[in-house]
Amino acid sequence: MPHPTNRAPADGRDADGTIWFTIAEAAAFTGRAVQTIYSWERRGHLTDPRHDEQGRRIYTQQQIADAERTARHNAAATRRVEPIAC
Repeated sequence: MPHPTNRAPADGRDADGTIWFTIAEAAAFTGRAVQTIYSWERRGHLTDPRHDEQGRRIYTQQQIADAERTARHNAAATRRVEPIAC
C-alpha cells in the first residue's frame, strides 16, 4: 500500500489544480484502449505513478500527454525506417 502522502485526493485534482487519471480514465481521455496505457507503462513512457485511495495507479494529465506524444513519435520514427533489402 502506498504511503498516504503519495496519494491523490478523491476528486482527482490537487490543490494546485493538477488533474489525475486512473488507467481507465487515461484510456477514455486519449481515446485509446486500456491495454495501450498498460503498454505505455511497460515501455517506460509512464513512470512514477501515484496511487489513489483504492490503491489504483494514477498519472497526471501531463504524464499522459507526454506518454502519448512519445508513443506517436516512436510510431512515426518506425514508419520512416527504410526496409532492409535482402
